[in-house]
Amino acid sequence: MSKGNTFENDWMKLIFQATAIANIADNAAVSPLTNLYISLHTVDPGEAGDQSTSEANYTSYARVVVLRTAVGWTISNNQAVNAATISFPQATGGSSTVTYFAVGTASSGAGKILYSGALTAQLAITTGITPSFAAGALIVTED
Repeated sequence: MSKGNTFENDWMKLIFQATAIANIADNAAVSPLTNLYISLHTVDPGEAGDQSTSEANYTSYARVVVLRTAVGWTISNNQAVNAATISFPQATGGSSTVTYFAVGTASSGAGKILYSGALTAQLAITTGITPSFAAGALIVTED
């Protein structure tokens, strides 16, 4: 089974930009999410994992908030990509080698992973390193 391309784009817009899908889904709720949170992981957190599963743990690490709008995400060709640079806090101690990122629902703790994927290259983070991903570097594909 597969979704149609138009619906895949609509789905991505619902999740990443809070854009309703006419006659199917909307963003109406008492307190809908206005932000998504990017986390870094040392290994694949897996489908059963949450945002804290194998999460980076260098000193000063924190998840990064990205607006759930067109300012935060660009949607095209069944893909959501970060619309602006995403920079994590600079490491002030410890180390982590990250290989995956996740898009989730919480700023800390066991947040729900909506999507996760491999980075194009592993990133060794040590004191003084500021993990940063240029606009378009984090790609989520729906197909």
